[in-house]
Amino acid sequence: MAACCHGGGESQLPDFSRRFAVGMVFTVPIFFLAMAPMLPWFHGAEWVHGNGARIAQMLLSLPVVLWCGAPLWKAGWESFLNRSPDMFALTTLGVGAAWVYSEAAVLFPWAFPAGAHGGAPDLYFESAAVITVLVLLGQVLELRARGKTSEAIRSLVSLAPKTARLVSESGERDIPLADAKPGDLLRVRPGEKVPVDGVVVEGSGTVDESMLTGEPLPVDKRLGNHATGGTMNINGSFVMRASKVGAETVLAQIVSLVGEAQRSRAPMQALADKVSAWFVPAVLVAAVVTFFAWLAFSLPLAVSNAVSVLVIACPCALGLATPVAVVAGIGRGASSGILIRNAAAMQNLAKATVLAIDKTGTLTAGKPRLVRCHGEPGFSEGEILRLAAGLESASEHPLGRAVVEAFAGAPPRVVDFVSTTGMGIRGVVEGRDVAIGKFNFLESLGVTLGEEGSACQSRTGVFAKTDPALTSSALLGPTAGTFLFVAIDGRFAGFLEVADSLKPGAAEAVRGLRDLGIRIVLVTGDQPAAANLVARELGIEEVHAAVLPAEKNRIVAGLKSGGRTVAMAGDGTNDAPALAAADVGIAMGNGTDVAIESAGMALVKGDLGGIARAVRLSRAMMRTIRQNLFFAFAYNTLGIPLAAGVFYPAFGILLNPMVAGLAMVLSSLSVVLNALRLRRAQLLGL
Repeated sequence: MAACCHGGGESQLPDFSRRFAVGMVFTVPIFFLAMAPMLPWFHGAEWVHGNGARIAQMLLSLPVVLWCGAPLWKAGWESFLNRSPDMFALTTLGVGAAWVYSEAAVLFPWAFPAGAHGGAPDLYFESAAVITVLVLLGQVLELRARGKTSEAIRSLVSLAPKTARLVSESGERDIPLADAKPGDLLRVRPGEKVPVDGVVVEGSGTVDESMLTGEPLPVDKRLGNHATGGTMNINGSFVMRASKVGAETVLAQIVSLVGEAQRSRAPMQALADKVSAWFVPAVLVAAVVTFFAWLAFSLPLAVSNAVSVLVIACPCALGLATPVAVVAGIGRGASSGILIRNAAAMQNLAKATVLAIDKTGTLTAGKPRLVRCHGEPGFSEGEILRLAAGLESASEHPLGRAVVEAFAGAPPRVVDFVSTTGMGIRGVVEGRDVAIGKFNFLESLGVTLGEEGSACQSRTGVFAKTDPALTSSALLGPTAGTFLFVAIDGRFAGFLEVADSLKPGAAEAVRGLRDLGIRIVLVTGDQPAAANLVARELGIEEVHAAVLPAEKNRIVAGLKSGGRTVAMAGDGTNDAPALAAADVGIAMGNGTDVAIESAGMALVKGDLGGIARAVRLSRAMMRTIRQNLFFAFAYNTLGIPLAAGVFYPAFGILLNPMVAGLAMVLSSLSVVLNALRLRRAQLLGL
């Protein structure tokens, strides 16, 4: 049901939760008093049929209908004023008709026809109270989902440091980040976050930009390189000149994009509201026609039958049609590792035809691994790996950790360790002089790479490597990773290649999604060589590489043009705007908090097969909702003529309130039982 509140979810949640709790306290005894006469244990009890029980129901209903349901009354009234009656209009009409009729029947019983058993007039206090509480419950659940949107914004804002270190003629001092201005010189020390966007003017460092690009490999920053606020300086120290601060930084733009996209989401209940646009006026017309048709015979019957039309049209089953299916679907998803944050995500995923998917952390593991070790003549691969692992054990660089992890056993000890930021490292391992780093670093040490080394350097980063000596059969086959050149005792010994690897089951998951009729588009901040390689391995034809967060957002917007429904799967902060802008965002459970908070659903294990399971579940859930809506409207369509007395001239049938109550229960029960079938929904591929 569309929200009856248009403000912030967090500010209104306590109020609606309070109204729901109070409503429950008063509704339970109302329901008991109303149902007691139908129970065999109380048939002989005078108190359940007496005036005291009727007055008790009336008094207990006052706070439920008038105070707890006040926001619903306001929303229904506004929908009439705006000439766009929605589900709140229909709900308040039914609740109002049931409650006002019941109040009058208690205060003026002689003016109404006898009840089902010839006694006092029938009452509908329990219907008015139960429907009010059910609608309030739906509002509480929706407000809780809305409140999650601000958590994503807070997570993003927390990426920026609180202070910046200003470099001036008088020395260095920390200043509040808000005081930083374009042109300021700011120092970034090891382990600190880059405060704002700017350009390096002194020193160097190795910066983790995964929050921006999603790629795990750090980037060297030297004179003239651009540094982005919110990224982490792993080692080295540099001075940068601030170019963009405040709302102009890339991080601030990501925050803005996430917030804008989240605010634009449509409610799940749009279909029911559209139907209400004609259903509400139709019910009103039916009630008016019923009143005047019976007025010639009897005023009490005219009032009774007209109110019966409004009461039976009250959307109890209609109100349950969507929520119970959503609750069942969310439960089924949770048991399959799919955490659904809001129902709109499932609705959109069911009709998604395009899936934009990130690479690192989504298709690939997102962790550097040693995929190749090549030794020159005179140097074995085992020797190179052992000595390299010993040297890298003293380094904090992620690429070095990958080398150490690839070595089986404890690496040998290193002495005289020296690190040149952004270039390489050097030390003595097992009495041998070992150096690892870039091509230029080894040259600066007087190492001659020769023909083989030059060939390796020329191939570095190139997509196609056809030289058999450079072809790896491990992991991804030919890769586009990062090369670490190794020198031992002043001679070029070989190289190590570190790269990312496909997640287990990635190929099967991609095939499964294609079988579901979904077109897959790879959108990544990684370089084209690595992106194209992964795409080729998985059979993905459309690739967008080296894209920043705002560009991902624009790509998703472009995919949505033409009426296509687009899903986006990712795991990093850089994916957050695209996850929020897509019709449905799917976050990997092993991703950042920002990505998870920006998405409509998250996969607990981060496995790609979960996306296909989520698609199957969403389609099953929407199928169930459509069936439930049919049951609900079919009940109203058949019940309204019966309540209006259409069958009385031919068959002498008037609506018995007891039968009407039973019909409403059966209608709601059919909706609930149909929704519970989702708990056994088949989510695995055939």
